[in-house]
Amino acid sequence: MDLVVLTLTLVIALFVFLGTGVWVALSLFGVALIAIGGFTSAPVGPIMSTTVWGSSNSWELAALPMFIWMGEILFRSRLSEDMFTGLAPWITRLPGRLMHVNILGCGIFAAVSGSSAATAATIGKMAIPELNKRGYDEKMMIGTLAGSGTLGLLIPPSIILIVYGVGTDQSIARLFIAGVIPGIMLVSMFMGYVIVWSLLNRDKVPPVDVAMTLMEKIYAARSLIPVVILIAGVIGTIYAGLASPTEAAAVGVVLALFLSWVTGSMSRETFVDALMGATKTSCMIAFILAGAAFLTVAMGFTGVPRQLAEWISAMQLSPYMLLFALTLFFMVLGCFLDGISVVVLTTSVILPMVEAAGLDLIWFGIYIVIVVEMSQITPPVGFNLFVLQALTGKNILYVARCALPFFLLLVAAVVLVIAFPGLATWLPEQMSQ
Repeated sequence: MDLVVLTLTLVIALFVFLGTGVWVALSLFGVALIAIGGFTSAPVGPIMSTTVWGSSNSWELAALPMFIWMGEILFRSRLSEDMFTGLAPWITRLPGRLMHVNILGCGIFAAVSGSSAATAATIGKMAIPELNKRGYDEKMMIGTLAGSGTLGLLIPPSIILIVYGVGTDQSIARLFIAGVIPGIMLVSMFMGYVIVWSLLNRDKVPPVDVAMTLMEKIYAARSLIPVVILIAGVIGTIYAGLASPTEAAAVGVVLALFLSWVTGSMSRETFVDALMGATKTSCMIAFILAGAAFLTVAMGFTGVPRQLAEWISAMQLSPYMLLFALTLFFMVLGCFLDGISVVVLTTSVILPMVEAAGLDLIWFGIYIVIVVEMSQITPPVGFNLFVLQALTGKNILYVARCALPFFLLLVAAVVLVIAFPGLATWLPEQMSQ
């Protein structure tokens, strides 16, 4: 069958499934069944059973529920509140003052959570009441939380980087390390914007509440010790080569449970809630990955990825033009699907083009995550927008307007990563030497 007709048929089928409210995972299975059953003579049953088992039976994938569980523990414990308390005294002299707690707090929490929604919800739950009480500008407060919450997708350990690594057979440890410099770059860009905005809008930044001596700040910083221990335990063991990402995830869960117990915020109810929350999220992602794996195999049988790659190659697009087209494609797709679904849906079709263009797959993983970050703060299906809408009670379009400057900063970050690929590839190259 003609490539255009076949592709349109499968795309229409996917949007029909998704538009009628069918789960993303079941939609993927449905499209794969149509592709194999309707356009090939391959046996559907054996292919599906073998592919689903193969995609689920992965040691690397075991890191996923562990990191999600760790994030759930932190979300329900006092560690996140202690982090806010320890950070606040050190940035009161910086233009923007406590606005930077949102950014730094999200950056730190992202380093021990891996989830964008969990990062935005946890920091937002603490920061919004405090900043409202002190009279900070509401739009900037919401914007910093919306933009910085996306750091949970990039700063390791990132759930979406694990998903990408499993789907593309790339080293998860190298992907984690590749996300460090771009993550720091985004934190710096967000803080820089807040500083400039504060200098231009001095009347919208309240004065310092209480001046603290150096010793008082150091004493307050003791609240950061548990979080520092947790980051060192998880990220440090990976970078030092002492543990694989899966083993480091287990270390993180043990440390999170222990530190929550030591700080007195771990109860039987908290433990059960965190475990059940992690189980539900992990099962959802694993189900989506299984559907995506089946769809990938089905697409291979139809020959669509190969023909599409040949078609793109025949157009002789430069790598920059290809990335420009892909950026627009991911942004549109991200308006309707969550980040993980975008990655697993597109991997099988996009990778042949990416490889044909000679792009590094580790670098491409960081690129795609930053683009997906942009989709987290774009309506109608921006997950961070939903989280902040629930926390603030504001209209989702109002929240989206507040997030617009940070969306534009993410666009600038994509341009920088494309212009200077070493931002994402330098650390992994040092690791392999």
